[in-house]
Amino acid sequence: MGTPETSREPCPDRILDDIGGAFGMGAVGGSAFHFLKGLYNAPTGARVVAASQAVRLNVPRVGGSFAVWGGLFSTFDCTMVYLRQKEDPWNSIVAGAATGGFLSMRQGLPAASRAAAFGGVLLALIEGAGIMLNKFLSAQQPMPIIVDDGFPPNELPGQIPPNELPGQTASPPSWFGGWFGDGKKNEPASSGGSETKVLESFDAPPVPNFEYK
Repeated sequence: MGTPETSREPCPDRILDDIGGAFGMGAVGGSAFHFLKGLYNAPTGARVVAASQAVRLNVPRVGGSFAVWGGLFSTFDCTMVYLRQKEDPWNSIVAGAATGGFLSMRQGLPAASRAAAFGGVLLALIEGAGIMLNKFLSAQQPMPIIVDDGFPPNELPGQIPPNELPGQTASPPSWFGGWFGDGKKNEPASSGGSETKVLESFDAPPVPNFEYK
């Protein structure tokens, strides 16, 4: 299973991807929040109309704010990747702190420092939760089970040994083998508790050659 750093888009495309994702998240969350807020604050009889107007007025602003935050975060993240030449959670933590401080820069240095500290701590918690979740999911994956069928290496499942083919019987021992054989003794082969002897085959006669000389 890939980590959040390795499963993301490459850096040039990551900025646009995060801007679109942040805008969509802000639009969906803002729509739900302002619709419920409009229903609660609207007078009786015009709740749905007032809620719809609240959504149209506030959702673009909320989505744009989320998009700005996502774009700055991805920009700082890609900058850290370029400077450090590696991907790890420290890039996201520094990017979160830089984003919070940059957005609060107009309010003064103390406010920017507090926002940077808050952004760094928030991203550290998010990255830590992601790492713990990946470890938990990787520990829950079952190990592959190796099943030993117990078949010999030269015998496949469903294959019938040559001496057990239907219609074939073992040749009975004969005293001709001692006269016409090559003088070697037949070694007994044990199979299922019974001994079978394999006769030596006769030498094939030479094949005549009809080539014209």
